[in-house]
Amino acid sequence: MAQAEAQDHGLHGHAEPAQAMAHAEGQQHPIKLYLVVWGWLFILSACSYAVDYFEVQGYLRWGLILTFMMLKAGLIVAVFMHMAWERLALVYVIIVPPLVILVFVAIMVIESRYTEVIRALSFGVGP
Repeated sequence: MAQAEAQDHGLHGHAEPAQAMAHAEGQQHPIKLYLVVWGWLFILSACSYAVDYFEVQGYLRWGLILTFMMLKAGLIVAVFMHMAWERLALVYVIIVPPLVILVFVAIMVIESRYTEVIRALSFGVGP
C-alpha cells in the first residue's frame, strides 16, 4: 500500500511524463509581455526624469517620484521576479509587511507633527 502511494506521488524517482516535461521546460512567457513591461518601465522612468526637468518642487515632487518608483518596483517584482504567477499566500507574505511598515511610518510622521505643535505651544518656541 505504501509503495503504491509512493509511486503515485513520484517518490521513487518515477515522475509522470507530463510533470517531468513541464519541469524540464520551465514556465514560458511570451516575449511581448516582457517588451510591454520594458516599455512601461521606460515611460515611468521618463516621467520620473520629467519631474526633475520641469523642476517640480515640494511634496508634489516627492509624491510623484515615490509613486513612479513604486510602480516600477511593482512591475519588476510582478513580471521579472514572477510574483504575478505565485500563490496568493506567498504574495501576501512578501507584499503585506512593507505596506504595514509604511503605515507605521505614516503614524510616526503624524505623531511627530503633533509633538512639534504641542512643544511649540507649551514652550512658546515657533517651528
